[in-house]
Amino acid sequence: MDLFLGLGIGGIVLLAGSLVFDGVLEGVFDGALDAMFDGWLSLPVVAGFVSMLGFTGAIVLGTTGLGPGAAAAAGAAAGAGAGWSTYRLSRALARDTGGAASRHGELLGSAGTVVTAIPADGYGEVLLRLGGQPVKYAATADGPVALGAEVWVTATPSSTSVGVRAVER
Repeated sequence: MDLFLGLGIGGIVLLAGSLVFDGVLEGVFDGALDAMFDGWLSLPVVAGFVSMLGFTGAIVLGTTGLGPGAAAAAGAAAGAGAGWSTYRLSRALARDTGGAASRHGELLGSAGTVVTAIPADGYGEVLLRLGGQPVKYAATADGPVALGAEVWVTATPSSTSVGVRAVER
């Protein structure tokens, strides 16, 4: 049982080490085995396998009358499941593109509010939402726009200014 508990604890230590030494096993072989293993030798996958092998083996050995061979087989099966789940989760996280940064050009056509009145021949300020966050931009318009008016973005001449037109209702 001590061997199985040692493997389980070693797997947890390896998992904690993977937070510090992320990508070490991938770099050990300098990419030579990338096509063969494709992420299967990552520290989280190995740690998940080893810890589940150890803890499941200890549980099976301690709660049943089965011997160490059956406990090792049950632990290996549980470890394979944990390793596969860890691999799939890490692949899904690596594919995630939902956090792409918003671009200034995406402001075209968005609605905003005037926070500093816009004169006919100068700049005022508008409050827009970029990536869900309120952002204040310098703004020009074809004519004067009053404070608090709702506007639509018609142009993005620079990264800090926009052209707007008043929304008429």
